[in-house]
Parts: sequence; structure tokens; C-alpha cells
Amino acid sequence: MNNLCVLIMAAGKGTRMKSAAPKVLHQVLDKPIIDYVIQNVLSIGIPPENIAVLIGSGGALVQAHIVKQFPAVKILWQHEQLGTGHAVKSAREWWKDYANLVVLNGDLPLLKPESLKELVSCCGKDDCTVITFNAEDPGAYGRIIRDNGRVSIVEFRDATEEQRKIHEVNAGCYAFRVEALQRVIDLITDNNAHKEYYLTDALGLMNDGGMSAGAFIMPEAEMQGVNTQKELAEVSRVMREEILSRWLAEGVRMPDPSSVYIGSDAVLAPDVVIMPDVQIWGKSIIGQGSVIGSGSILTNAKIGMNVNITAYAVIENSELKDNAKAGPFCYIRDNSCLEPNAFAGKFVELKNSHIGEGSKVPHLSYMGDATLGHGVNIGAGSITCNYDGEHKNKTFIGNNCFVGSNTMFVAPVELHDGAATAAGSVITQEVQENALAVGRARQKNIADWSLRKHHNHSTAKTEGEK
Repeated sequence: MNNLCVLIMAAGKGTRMKSAAPKVLHQVLDKPIIDYVIQNVLSIGIPPENIAVLIGSGGALVQAHIVKQFPAVKILWQHEQLGTGHAVKSAREWWKDYANLVVLNGDLPLLKPESLKELVSCCGKDDCTVITFNAEDPGAYGRIIRDNGRVSIVEFRDATEEQRKIHEVNAGCYAFRVEALQRVIDLITDNNAHKEYYLTDALGLMNDGGMSAGAFIMPEAEMQGVNTQKELAEVSRVMREEILSRWLAEGVRMPDPSSVYIGSDAVLAPDVVIMPDVQIWGKSIIGQGSVIGSGSILTNAKIGMNVNITAYAVIENSELKDNAKAGPFCYIRDNSCLEPNAFAGKFVELKNSHIGEGSKVPHLSYMGDATLGHGVNIGAGSITCNYDGEHKNKTFIGNNCFVGSNTMFVAPVELHDGAATAAGSVITQEVQENALAVGRARQKNIADWSLRKHHNHSTAKTEGEK
């Protein structure tokens, strides 16, 4: 496909979105609209260097996003928004050396790779192929006129009553033979009410010049663009339902699919159970037999087999290996890992920490920048004091260690294998293998303190009454 390039149109203002954000950066589920379009083009084998995104209004934001997510995709600018014909002409220095050019709108997240592949296979058969769909309600779309093999577009305002009954409409996307487009692109004028250069005029110019024009019909549902917040919500609903249906068909169990959200890049195995009110985003992977409890939110989470996430767990960019357990009400983030049979319980936060096989952080604890060996038990209320105001410091806890409740580890610090800490300790120094660390002030009991306190209080009150 090196003789073909794809130009994605993303320069428009999207004024009907009524948002400061560029239209193509609005999210459908967990990804910007433009990401779906680029990923679908890449998925059919188009090299990234053969793809360009034409930006304009809000272009700096769009450019920054694409450079980060798709660094090999070309960025082109339309500095003045003077219509679609002007937009394609602005990109001519990029597309002129290819044999075929496909022009796609940047707001088509529902366009499927299979349909796109069919379209690409048609390239070169005609000088121009206009992308169409049969609209249930054609409204103000331009109508497609087919006459003895000749295809043309009539704008709604210029259509006769008979033509307005036609349901095949222009989707605003095209495939061109570049040699033919070169012959007409400079002939497009702005002789219209909006003083803009319309790419639709290229089709008429090709017909007038004896060139061939065809039409490729796409499914209406896939050509649904996004121009308003209502349309964005509708596209998101359709995308969500398609994803849920696909995973249900693959053997994922959901007692209440209507309450579940799953992003398009997530991968789920059969026999995964997704309870109500769960969200799964990013490149999350969930292994067979795992249960994701109600209220949990997973983002770029790697979940092994038979993992039990009980409820209300937030897991971001982290891994839970086979038979691990988490929740309820835990937060696991920033490249943390629970090894097999490890446990992070209620009101626990793990940040950039590795919890060894069979180790437990059951409740009310924070492990930040910590490495725990296997068989470790962390008592309630224990934390790693990992930040000294300038640097994040590491805590190392060896195998089979026992950490008493309310232990503070002032990092950097290390417990060797088999070591233990007494409850309420502040650990600032290395603890040797099998040693017990007691880092707390000696308890002092003051006899009869409550009686003296009560006597002094009563005396003060009597004196005050005098």
C-alpha cells in the first residue's frame, strides 16, 4: 500500500461542540476521536508515514497529542479554514507523489477497519470515488445522482423535489487517483455563498473533463460524524454497546452490562466476571476466571488468572498476578505489582511498589516505592515515608518479615529476611536478619493521674464559684 496515502481532515473549528477543546480531541469512551480514525487506518496495513493529519483550529493541541501517540504520522497545517477543497490543496506537497489519495474526516470513530479495507481496495478503479451511505433521514445532505454509470453530487439546496427523495448521500470522504486530482484541484473556485472552496466540486470538474467517477457505499452507522455534544454522547453509546456485545459473545460474564464501561483497547479472557458499575480503560488485560468487583476502575491494568478484586478498587498502570486479591477500597498505581497470592486490602494504597508472593498488606496502610519479599505481613496503619521533600526513597522488606501495626519506615531503609518490627515503631535504620526492631519511646505510667486530674478540676470549679 505504499502507492496510497490517507489524509485525515481535522482542521475545522467544531463550533457546534461549544467547547474550547478541538473537536477531534473530545473523547469517545477513553480515547480522543482522532485516535480511533488513525488506529483504524493503521490496522489495515497503511504505514504511518503514509498517513497525514491536517490540522488548523486548535492545531497546537492536536499536534502535541498526535506527536505523542503516533509519532510517525505526518502533521500538516491549514492555517486558514477556507473549505475542504482548500484543505486538500494545502496538503498537495505531501500527497502529490503518491498514486492514490484517500481523504477521510477526522470525526468518524465508528468507521470499521473492514469497511475501510474495502474502500482502499477500490482505489484506482475510478479517477474519483465518493464515499456515500444510505441515510434513513437524508436531511440536508448532498444527494448522490447515478445516471448511466455517471455519479454526481447535488447539494440539498439545489436539488429538485424528486432528487430530495434520494436516500444515498455524500459522506464527505473521497478516494482519488492523484494524477486526476492534480488536473482539477486548481480549478475549484469559491463561487458560492460561503466563499469557500468545496472538494465536492472536484467530482463535477472530473465529470466535465471526461474522467471517471464512482461511489462506494458505506454502512450509515459507521459514517456517523460528531458535530455536537449530543452526537458525541450517541457515538459513545454505540461504541460502548458494540464493545460490550463483543465481550459477552466471547464468554465474559456481566450480570448488568448496562452499568459497565469497557474501552476499545481492553482485552478480556473467557469466564472473567465483571460486576455492576465497573470501568475498564486503556490497554487493560484481564485473565481467565478473574472477578472485577462493583465500583472498580481499571486503567492500563494487567490482571492475571483467578484474581479477585472485591469492590471499589482503583488500579492504574499496575499488575496483579494469578490468584492475587485486592480491595475493597484500595488504590494501586504507578507500576505496582502484586505477585501470585498477594493481597492488598481495604483502605490500602500502593505506589510504585512490588508486593511479593503470598505477602499481605491487609488494611489502612501505604506502601510507596517499596519492595516486599514473599510471605510478608504488614500490620494495619503502617506506611513508608518515601518522600524527603526532594527525592523518593526506597524501602526494602525481605522475605517472611512481620511488620507490627502503625510502623513508620523512614526511607531509605531495609529489613532483612525474617525481621520484625514492634507495633508503633519508627524505623530509621537497617534491621538485621531475624531481628526485632523496636523504635518507640518507653512507656511511662503515671499512678493516680485520673484521680488527681478530677480533683484539680473540681477544686478549680469551686474556687471559681467563690
